[in-house]
Amino acid sequence: MIQRFQVGSRMSQAVVYAGAVHIAGQVANNRKGSIQEQTRDVLAKIEALLIEAGSSKSKLVAVNVFLPQIGDFDAMNEIYDRWIDPANPPARACVEARLADPDLRVEMTAIAAV
Repeated sequence: MIQRFQVGSRMSQAVVYAGAVHIAGQVANNRKGSIQEQTRDVLAKIEALLIEAGSSKSKLVAVNVFLPQIGDFDAMNEIYDRWIDPANPPARACVEARLADPDLRVEMTAIAAV
């Protein structure tokens, strides 16, 4: 069985299949915020989707981080490192990538067990 959450015409924000929840790319609502503000917003959205799908950040398997300016790496990690469950850190990749809106400072996807 496949479960979809926050379904739109183009995509679902989360999809549960085969014991895993796949979180679509999340970006900040405030596109003018600092990298720290945008990171907090993105992580809050991921956490809310995990909860809605019956999971939690302690069950994260993988997180992908996309930064249009790799120089924001340390500032993003200041927020990420405080948010992540230190007893259960996921696999993670962080790459420099151009995002859909030039005001976006970070986008993240995630996969977690349910």
